[in-house]
Amino acid sequence: MNLELHIARKITYQNKSDRQISRPIISIATLGIALGLSVMILAIAIVTGFKAGITEKLTGFGSHIQISNYDNNSSFETYPIDKNLIPIDQLEQVEGIKHIQTYATKPGIIKTENEIQGVVLSGASQNYDWAFFKDKLVEGEIIDMLPSVKSNDILISEKLAKLLHLKLGEKLTLYFVQQPVRTRRFTIKGIYNSGMDEFDKLFVICDMRHIQKLNNWTDNQVSGIEITLDDFKDLEETKELISDNVAGIFTDDGSTFKVRSVKQKYPQIFNWLEMLDLNVWIILALMILVAGFNMVSGLLIIILEKTNMIGILKALGTDNWSVRKIFLYQSAMIIGKGMILGNLIGIGICLIQYHFQLISLDPVNYYLDTVPINLNIIHLLLLNIGTLIATVSMLIVPSYWITRITPSKAIRFD
Repeated sequence: MNLELHIARKITYQNKSDRQISRPIISIATLGIALGLSVMILAIAIVTGFKAGITEKLTGFGSHIQISNYDNNSSFETYPIDKNLIPIDQLEQVEGIKHIQTYATKPGIIKTENEIQGVVLSGASQNYDWAFFKDKLVEGEIIDMLPSVKSNDILISEKLAKLLHLKLGEKLTLYFVQQPVRTRRFTIKGIYNSGMDEFDKLFVICDMRHIQKLNNWTDNQVSGIEITLDDFKDLEETKELISDNVAGIFTDDGSTFKVRSVKQKYPQIFNWLEMLDLNVWIILALMILVAGFNMVSGLLIIILEKTNMIGILKALGTDNWSVRKIFLYQSAMIIGKGMILGNLIGIGICLIQYHFQLISLDPVNYYLDTVPINLNIIHLLLLNIGTLIATVSMLIVPSYWITRITPSKAIRFD
């Protein structure tokens, strides 16, 4: 039997009607730990939700990794590559690669009777993964990609539809500035809303064969290859493997291929997301410090209140470490109670926001229309274990005060 743990339980769960000056202090410390832990849970859930939500949208518009002509710059008017030069069968064997598809882009202008808007035509191939746009579709259907005939249907965003006063099923004309100027007539088959206004105002999805025809490309010529991964954590490692596979391949004109990750394509957004990680670490450190100092003050009050008991235990021959363990056990119980309450509050708020999306955001500034939530059991376990260890560790030094209490003075203490 653990005597110190038994005594700690006795003095922690003794009759609450007993007069104790430490009880309100303990309640404040418990509440401080609960609020601190709930804030930490919310901070981690929101930041990881931000990163997951924005990353999912960025990769939805351009996959995790792209292979393109090395001469391509940031323009959407691209130099073509021959897709047959890329060892797609070999790349499909690379562990972690989920899907491979070709793509093509071309800037154009939508002109209606009263409005004009510059857009980018994003061409989809027959093996295009429509999962992202199916999830974001608000009206209509996905484009049917028939192998024999190119489709004249397109997907536009809800933002563009409102901006240009367009409706599902309407026809529109796109103009392409080239020599000579060309036009294409399309029918709106679906309307999507990704929540990222910057991208929604820009991208129009169509059959890739239209872009190949406009650019006088052959069936094998595309803007590039898009590669989707199973896990975003493998991004850099997989990118290096893909680079190794295409490093020695040259086109007919002697140019090489460029392998670029979504992080390299949108560095400003991912730099912003990485800055959020620093904010989370600052919040975690502050909350743990606040909870720790609350418990330090509570522990000192408890020691002061139990001075008589300490004196009696020492008079009976109990060593200092055993007496200190009693109060450390008691503190751990108080911390545990606060952590249970904190988990209930933090996880409860997260679940309410996740299911009802009560707190909204401006998508122009945050790329999302509601505060995202990502509850991860591993994050919760590590946070709870880390909080418990950190706060109990902060009590070890204050518990040394017990060693300075002598039995003769402690027994007479009132």
